Amino acid sequence: MSPAASSPVHGTAGHKVPPYMGSVKPSMDLKLKDKVAIITGSSQGIGLGIAKGLLAEGCRVTICGRNAEGLDRAAGELRADPGGQVLAVTGDGTKPEDAERIVADTARTFGRLDILVNCFGRVPGAKMLVDTPDSVWAVAVDANLMAPVRFSRLAVPHMQRAGAGVILNIASIWGREWGGSAPYNATKAAEIALAKSLSRELAQFNIRVNSIAPGSIWFAGGGWDQRLKADPEGMERFVKADIPFGRFGTVDEVADVVVFLCSDRARWITGACINVDGGQSRSNI
Repeated sequence: MSPAASSPVHGTAGHKVPPYMGSVKPSMDLKLKDKVAIITGSSQGIGLGIAKGLLAEGCRVTICGRNAEGLDRAAGELRADPGGQVLAVTGDGTKPEDAERIVADTARTFGRLDILVNCFGRVPGAKMLVDTPDSVWAVAVDANLMAPVRFSRLAVPHMQRAGAGVILNIASIWGREWGGSAPYNATKAAEIALAKSLSRELAQFNIRVNSIAPGSIWFAGGGWDQRLKADPEGMERFVKADIPFGRFGTVDEVADVVVFLCSDRARWITGACINVDGGQSRSNI
């Protein structure tokens, strides 16, 4: 089976993605026009897809990432949408000074901050515990837990002034059950726990906090794309065994759920973790 035959457009084993591949349909008024959102780790993949979805609903968005060239490309793609207001800020989410600058530049440019999507993260390689040094654990903790902590801490005062806000952590199904390397599994579980704790703490300020747990999501240049190119037969077996729908998920399918959760239509949802995985996960909770 060729990589093209396994792409998310064609799925695997003859399965195809449904024809609707856009962001949330505009017929459902999500009341997001002129809201201001920061999406971390948004130069490509899921983060960029979320930025597109929010922009389509009338949000003003800040995208950020470490790679200036990739970020410029993403900004150009987003600004092709007539009327879209986009701020691109180069920065590393693991550096406190960069996080401060990203939030400050957003508030200065747009005058407020209503939505924070913590999408930045890293996937440490899978190794046995005895072969995994502290430095690898430190990278995982800093990217997958401390970056959301820092950005959330910086965003909350702006949301308090606005009288409401939404924080979303993009975690993983491997934060809800076993999967991936130990540093990834542990820090994604911590990211979900962080969202739950913050939801209780921040409800008094009308700030909702949730997490999203994507399953195996394909996008060009992403980890699953690389695995698919390296081992198409192995990926076909994996998809057939692990994903009931017989295909990888798409960025749009994650972004649509995120956009809904950012809206007033989801005003009674907080402290939740929602899987977007095509039935891949096996946990009952």
